[in-house]
Amino acid sequence: MKKKNILNLIKYHVEKNDSAFRNEAYEIARYFDQNNDAQLSEYIMALLADVNTFSPQINVTNFKFIKSVNVQTDSLPLPDAIKDQIIGVLNAIEHNVGVNKFLFVGAPGTGKTETAKQIARILNRKLFVVNFDIIIDSRLGQTAKNIALMFDELANIPQPEEAIILMDEIDSIAMDRVNQNDLREMGRATSAVFKGLDELNDKLVLIATTNLYKSFDKALIRRFDSVIDFSNYSQEDLSLIADSILNKFLAKFKFAGRNIHLFRKIIKSMKPIPYPGELRNLIRTSLAFSSPEDEFDYLRKLYFSINKQTSLKDLQAQGFTLREIEILTGVSKSSVSRELKGI
Repeated sequence: MKKKNILNLIKYHVEKNDSAFRNEAYEIARYFDQNNDAQLSEYIMALLADVNTFSPQINVTNFKFIKSVNVQTDSLPLPDAIKDQIIGVLNAIEHNVGVNKFLFVGAPGTGKTETAKQIARILNRKLFVVNFDIIIDSRLGQTAKNIALMFDELANIPQPEEAIILMDEIDSIAMDRVNQNDLREMGRATSAVFKGLDELNDKLVLIATTNLYKSFDKALIRRFDSVIDFSNYSQEDLSLIADSILNKFLAKFKFAGRNIHLFRKIIKSMKPIPYPGELRNLIRTSLAFSSPEDEFDYLRKLYFSINKQTSLKDLQAQGFTLREIEILTGVSKSSVSRELKGI
């Protein structure tokens, strides 16, 4: 947290600029969350949300199509362009004026689902996920009936103001009705989704995600109050996010050494750098499978997980120093030097 955050808080308080004050407080809470102080972050968010710090107890044990899920999960870092939109989502939910349906779009691994979980955690709300696997049915007309039953369950959630509903990969039941390759049955299903969304309780917050936004029925898109695009990552954003992911994991793997300069070279050797979900899996797996006896073994495993066949000359051409090549290959600097010189 920087001094300017505190100064801004005081400034916005004096100016009675509530919106700016809350945005600054969200930034401070996010800082503590990213620096392994989730308890303080949650306390700040609870104060902002004006709710108690205990999770609401909602009984949905008899529901068939929705289930409660754990929101205690590691967040994926987001670039400022997306982060600002998520702050807007948080504000919209707290204002409680019926802006309650949000569509998160973007490729797999961009953080859509994890962000939905973090929103529920920050606002101290119970998160429910719709199980599309059992909604889709091969019997004629049954999928549309199941969708109607699912929305009936949503209508009967106790304390709807304390819940967030996640429809992950909603495209599985709501593709374009006029697409000639689509089945008429899925057209009926999409129409059932329209009806359910139109009648959704304003107190319920709904977050839907999709990887197939371009194939979406345009009439369905209009049912959402806001569309958040999770594709706005530059290569520099992804490089900084990789740093953040590594720092979190290094706190858990005490034996692993820190060589951020080499790590960044490895990340930038990826063409292109993958989205945060894949980055996290690559870094976590490299650390998990590395030898505790070699502090930089994870860097070697990370590099060769994305570069299967690489010679010493290839490494040199990529800008790695003799010491870095030694770390990545296990070949001593002197031997590397001799081979590169052709001695």
